Amino acid sequence: MARTLVLFAHPAYQKSRIHRRMVGAVPTDDRLTFHDLYEAYPDLAIDVHREQRLLEAHDTVVLQFPFYWYSTPPIFKQWFDLVLEHGWAYGSKGTALHGKTVVCALSAGGGEGAYCTEGYNRYTIPQFLAPIERTAVLCGMRWLPPWVIYGTHSLDTSTIEARAAEYGAMLEWLMDGGAATADPDPNEILNRWLRAKGIAATEEVRS
Repeated sequence: MARTLVLFAHPAYQKSRIHRRMVGAVPTDDRLTFHDLYEAYPDLAIDVHREQRLLEAHDTVVLQFPFYWYSTPPIFKQWFDLVLEHGWAYGSKGTALHGKTVVCALSAGGGEGAYCTEGYNRYTIPQFLAPIERTAVLCGMRWLPPWVIYGTHSLDTSTIEARAAEYGAMLEWLMDGGAATADPDPNEILNRWLRAKGIAATEEVRS
């Protein structure tokens, strides 16, 4: 069992086609805590102690967000800056997060072909997330490759529902401790790796 914390950030949630359905697919389970940062901190005044206690109480952290200008929504940057304190999250005495797992679950408007060396954006999603990866590693956390929904501008309703169901299945896999023995390449996309392994994919997505 792995207690799982979903840290969610979407500055325009009510307008979202993708994340509203992803949030709807988050399992109701005692092993999972869903935490909406913009709802919790509309004034952006982050309660550092509260956030640190949440992290300490969970084994796995999922950062869920829409990909904004090749990065996260701004509240995540503020969260990193304030919550991950020296002497608590990193440094010689900063061991609070050691051994925990972190994974980003995000949506991108462009198709997967746009996120490669030959594509429009020139870099992959894992490459764009390198600062978060290095932050996690500095804090002694285990980094899993990102879980990504590509091409969100052109997805129809049935495909969005299938991807949302797949997201819920991935969270179940995390809570069941699946990440403990997983060994995906860090440059992989987690949902593609899970599909290849026959894990956390709905029948609709497999078809």
